[in-house]
Amino acid sequence: ATGEDQSLTHSSTILGLKGQACSPPLASISEIQYILFVNFWIFWVFLEEMSLTGKMVRQTEIKSDGDVFHEIFSSRPHHISNMSPEKVQGVDLHGGDWGTVGSVILWNYTHDGKEKIAKEKIEAIDEENKSITYKVIEGDLVELYKTFIITVHVDTKGENNIVTWTFEYEKLNKDVPDPDTLMDFVINVTKDIETHHLKE
Repeated sequence: ATGEDQSLTHSSTILGLKGQACSPPLASISEIQYILFVNFWIFWVFLEEMSLTGKMVRQTEIKSDGDVFHEIFSSRPHHISNMSPEKVQGVDLHGGDWGTVGSVILWNYTHDGKEKIAKEKIEAIDEENKSITYKVIEGDLVELYKTFIITVHVDTKGENNIVTWTFEYEKLNKDVPDPDTLMDFVINVTKDIETHHLKE
């Protein structure tokens, strides 16, 4: 071939490569679809997890001594069965000492017309702010919730004593109800304790 023919052949090859480079990149389209799918899946998982976790807070005012109320839940919860016998049948120490972080307590109680149990570990006691935090580790609640944290706090700084109950939880599945009736239960126990002390 002449020099001119070789030049034409070389030019054609370059144009051909350029033509291929300009053709629609099918692999790139697949990658984009994959990235969109992954992002959608991550977002869906995030929404599912958000729908399973919850936080519930409720307050009630008590006329009895707030310091005594805090002491009952932090140091002598085994006395609650004497103050609210229809709801709490017994509270036993299963590890550690009364009123100490890390101790394990077993509650026998009646909720929604059924006898139930809850084994809880004391996660924190704040004497200054009068709050105590329990983590449920065994019992009926773990059949419904992956985690269940209960905090009871008493505000005695104002004219009235305000008891605040907080539930932080993660459901095992989306069919598990929010613990509304359990919140009603602890509020009613709070009122029973108040009534017991007002009678004294």
